[in-house]
Amino acid sequence: MSWSLSDSDESTNPSLSPHGERQYEEEEDCTGETSRIEQGRGSSGGQASTSGSGDSSGGQARPSGSRGQRSGDETGHRGGKQKRSAKEDQRPECHYGRQCYRKNPTHFQQYRHPVDSSSDEEKSSPPHKKLKTGSSSVASSSSSSSSSSLTHTADPGPYTFYLTKVSGIAARFNQTGAMHITDILSAEKGKLLASAQFNYMIDIPWLMQQYPKEAREKPLLIVHGDSGLSKVKLQEDAHHFSNIQLCQARLEIMYGTHHSKMMFLLYDDGLRIAIHTANLIHQDWHQKTQGVWLSPCFPKLPDGAAPTDGDSSTHFKSDLLAYLAAYRKSALEEWRKHIQEHDMSQARVHIVASVPGRHQGGSKNQWGHLKLRQVFQARGPPADLVKGWPVIGQFSSIGSLGADAQKWLCGEWLSSLATVRGKPSLMLGSRQPQLQLIYPSVNNVRSSLEGYPAGGSLPYSINTARKQPYLNKFLHQWSASARGRTRASPHIKTYTRTSPDCSRLAWFLVTSANLSKAAWGALEKNGAQLMIRSYEIGVLFLPQGFGEDTTFAVHTSCSEPFPIPYDLPPLPYGTNDQPWVVDIPYVNKPDSHGCVWQPS
Repeated sequence: MSWSLSDSDESTNPSLSPHGERQYEEEEDCTGETSRIEQGRGSSGGQASTSGSGDSSGGQARPSGSRGQRSGDETGHRGGKQKRSAKEDQRPECHYGRQCYRKNPTHFQQYRHPVDSSSDEEKSSPPHKKLKTGSSSVASSSSSSSSSSLTHTADPGPYTFYLTKVSGIAARFNQTGAMHITDILSAEKGKLLASAQFNYMIDIPWLMQQYPKEAREKPLLIVHGDSGLSKVKLQEDAHHFSNIQLCQARLEIMYGTHHSKMMFLLYDDGLRIAIHTANLIHQDWHQKTQGVWLSPCFPKLPDGAAPTDGDSSTHFKSDLLAYLAAYRKSALEEWRKHIQEHDMSQARVHIVASVPGRHQGGSKNQWGHLKLRQVFQARGPPADLVKGWPVIGQFSSIGSLGADAQKWLCGEWLSSLATVRGKPSLMLGSRQPQLQLIYPSVNNVRSSLEGYPAGGSLPYSINTARKQPYLNKFLHQWSASARGRTRASPHIKTYTRTSPDCSRLAWFLVTSANLSKAAWGALEKNGAQLMIRSYEIGVLFLPQGFGEDTTFAVHTSCSEPFPIPYDLPPLPYGTNDQPWVVDIPYVNKPDSHGCVWQPS
């Protein structure tokens, strides 16, 4: 399946913004998340927009049949669609039925619409236009993945891995195993003394509203990577809050980003760490699928304890301290001391992080995909167990991976993810495991809760896509019906290795790292050096850390199944399916809000 511009809804060349060339040049080498300057973001009100939300601004969503902006009376399908009995309702039935994508409340006053009772997920979400895929065997992202032989639990169990709450889905999918940022920052978690936020995009006025009132004047350190005008805007926002201190991360390699997403929460009785995938903006916590790992509240060490005391068997504390030290910022010294003073021996996960640099010698294996390789060599799955098990990668952006799949994607990167215990990782060649990559298709985006604007957070560019047509054969649909989030566009990034029947997991990683060399690193100088452009951080779950021998169970019939965020097995793209590309138009088929996508 090759990619061509004619595969989009409109075969004319897209009109790029004046920033377009720079924006997508950056995306090719980086995580795919573009700068706040080019987005023109920074709204403090936290209101959703039809111009694309998330980490990139690819274009504008416009009403179908109109060249202007959406009118103010388009308040949403749910508001206009009222359930009435057949006897009471004398309105003529809309001939589009459940496929109606109109948004004007007047339309729903004039025409009757049947209630879709096909699934809880669809009943509690705005109606959307059902779209055909390229194959009859491939369901659209709006449909329930009934073909999946497995169901998953939403209970985080001992893993404390959550999805974020999503507006517009059935309530039951938000009741267990789901958190909003206000839940993470809640006073019920402890009496907050100070906090630190590490992130890529930060809307400071919105963020402050997420803290409990009694914590809004507590010291807050914000670690960011903004420069130029976006840094000026951040400073202006911070100026209104005397308790905020800004810390700008060093980005010394071109096209690098500060992409890590982490929180430090210091209480009067301990310290909690949250590592997650969401930007600190309203849109990322509204109708997207995001992941959060939340630590226990680590107690303070007794007086006289050494700074190295209180580490876990996973080296969580020492790895976190090494990550902070890599910033080389005095503003982080106070937080390094806080971490040294706390007992983190109960941490069950491994930190897998990236920091910018050209890493050599012993430091080379501390970061990026080589850190994952090192952990797997020591504690990964046995070779005889995972023979024939596929590796699954799921992400929201794709960088430039090179013209040859075997060099980086199926070479050094997959070699690291396929490493097994006790054996050095070699270039896999014909022995490489199957690679399945989950990235939203055009239909996934079109029928999402946000519609086409969800694609603004999926900044895969046409220039990059054309250079790596081989990628399409690895791609699979986003589907999460068991978690009620098929229509909640994924901004989460996860990687795992599953048994062929998808009943077991060898390991699971949730991280800020997308599929890019900038995030994971690329070997240079005949493998003597690992070059990483960006800051990233994630946590790796291994079975032995949770009392399991070799694997995690996925079946709900097990006592503590792992809360996998999407449906298994992944559904391959159909013949005519294409990955979402942000900078080309989609005008022939309106999205779930009746809008089209026209890059600016």
